[in-house]
Amino acid sequence: MNKALIINAHQYYPFSEGKLNATLVDKTVSFLSAKGYETRVVTMAEPLDIEQQLELHRWADVVILQSPINWMGLPWSFKKYMDEVYTAGMGGALCNGDGRSADNPKANYGRGGTLTNTRYMLSVTFNAPAESFNDEHEFFEGKSVDDLLFPAHMNFKFFGMQSIPTFSCFDVMKNADIERDLARFESHLNTHF
Repeated sequence: MNKALIINAHQYYPFSEGKLNATLVDKTVSFLSAKGYETRVVTMAEPLDIEQQLELHRWADVVILQSPINWMGLPWSFKKYMDEVYTAGMGGALCNGDGRSADNPKANYGRGGTLTNTRYMLSVTFNAPAESFNDEHEFFEGKSVDDLLFPAHMNFKFFGMQSIPTFSCFDVMKNADIERDLARFESHLNTHF
C-alpha cells in the first residue's frame, strides 16, 4: 500500500482562516484513499513531536505540502517546523549531513539525502493572479511559480526527494474561482497519481 504524508502549512489569520487549504487537504485525502493510499495529515496547529514527524517522513512514499504563500514564501509556522524537524533529520533520518565528506569538502553539497524513493508535491494558494507570473512586465518579472518556490524545492531535494509538478490556486482572496480550482486540482491529482 502506498503511503502519503500531507502537511497543511496554513497559518491562521482572522482574514485568512485556511478554508481553501483545508478543503484541498480533504480532497487530497479522499482522492488518495480511493486510490488505495494510506494517508496521514499534519497541521501546524498540532503540538510538534519531532521524532514522530521524522518517522512520518520516512514512512511516506509521497509528501504533499499544502500551503498558502505569504509574503513570497511559506508561512512562519512551517518555517519553524522545517527548522526543528528537518534540522533534527540531518543525522541520518532524512539525510546524512549535507552530503559532503572530509575527503572532498567542496563537492556533493546537498547530496546526502536518504529519502531517494520518496516523491513530493507542492500545492500552493496565492492572493496573486496567475497573470502576475511568467510575464516580464508584471510583478514577478517573468518568473514562474516554481522560480518563487525554488527554496522549498531545494529543501526537499536536500533529502533526495523527487518532484511531482506543482499545483497552484491564484487570486484566492480577491477573485476566487474555487469550483474551477477544485476541478483543476482533481485533474492534477489524476495526472500524477
